[in-house]
Amino acid sequence: METASGAADEKHPSLWLDSSARYGLVSRFLHWSIAYLLIWQMVTLLGWRLIGDGPFMRSVSELGPYHGTVGVLVLSLGVARLVWAIANRHRRPPYDRTVSGLIARLAHELFYALMIAIPAIALLRAYGKGRGYEQWGLQLVPKTDTEIAWMMAPADALHGLLAWTFGALIAGHVGMAFWHRIVRRDGVLRRMAGTLKPA
Repeated sequence: METASGAADEKHPSLWLDSSARYGLVSRFLHWSIAYLLIWQMVTLLGWRLIGDGPFMRSVSELGPYHGTVGVLVLSLGVARLVWAIANRHRRPPYDRTVSGLIARLAHELFYALMIAIPAIALLRAYGKGRGYEQWGLQLVPKTDTEIAWMMAPADALHGLLAWTFGALIAGHVGMAFWHRIVRRDGVLRRMAGTLKPA
């Protein structure tokens, strides 16, 4: 049975919290911050791969955060986003009870897993190599000067593969967002990009 306060919350949802009709300010901030970081990461990686080392790519790289910085930020924001998603799990827009809804749910769960796993295994490798990792003047991973093979193995084997898989998933996610907007015109994109006012 729904309480009076619960009914009021549904009629006048907080702009910060998610609701059944749209995502709130916190979810949107986390979503678009991570989206920027991941797209920047993929663009610069593709640039280095296609153009190679040189003055142009070095200049471009100066325009945004470096590879390791992006990883730390995505890991931090990814964990925050996962915690926030769990806290808002009963408020969020529901998935369609169709095959496409199931695929969307699995894709989002894979997003969370990759956001955390890819940078986490890179930090594990930094520890395993003994070199540690420092960011913003903080020693996030201690330097030991001792190599530990099993700590390096996951990132050596999977970091690049998972990153390109993530890139393909991002491209598919963007494509589906436009498909919902242009072909289906069902308002799915407005949940994360539209008005925050109650419908």
